[in-house]
Amino acid sequence: MHRIITIGREFGSGGREFGRRLAEELGIEYYDKEIITEISKHTSLSEEYIKQVIECKPHHLYPITIGQSFAYNDNYAFQQVQSVYSSQCQIMREMAVKAPCVMIGRCADYILQEFKPYRIFVYADMESRIKRCIERSSEEEKVGGKEMKSLINNIDKSRAKYYEFYTGMKWGDKKNYDLCVNTTDVVIKEIVPVIAKLFR
Repeated sequence: MHRIITIGREFGSGGREFGRRLAEELGIEYYDKEIITEISKHTSLSEEYIKQVIECKPHHLYPITIGQSFAYNDNYAFQQVQSVYSSQCQIMREMAVKAPCVMIGRCADYILQEFKPYRIFVYADMESRIKRCIERSSEEEKVGGKEMKSLINNIDKSRAKYYEFYTGMKWGDKKNYDLCVNTTDVVIKEIVPVIAKLFR
């Protein structure tokens, strides 16, 4: 079985850049937004809608791993959300079968557990994340540090709820990962070659 690497990440930690550079360094496939594009093709739902579904907890219910609420079994919105997740699982597994790859977020570590992926979680302290986000924002997106901190916290909270809803596990818990990478005050392109040696 070829190597599959999954990457969970705190918003603003540089996890996406880390994953892309790691894939480039290893010469393997990299999947991120491509997953959303493929789900859209399979479900006929817009990419923006799918992105919102994946970044949020579908409903305030019990985790999907211990059953669905009867109240939502016939709910059209809930069925759409489940359709997105089912398509996501199918597409990610198909991608994993094809070739070695790095896959970003979207419960990949859980969905692909049969492939025994190497699970990485990327994190950083809040100050570093705020700085990284502000530096990479366009002029139209520029906000102050306080507003950016609030945005970061909200996105992380949504990611955690989505992950915990579908996996029944705590997002970001070090026990669920093979390697946790702290990118605080780190130049990502300088640490990737070192970490890549783990896979050679």
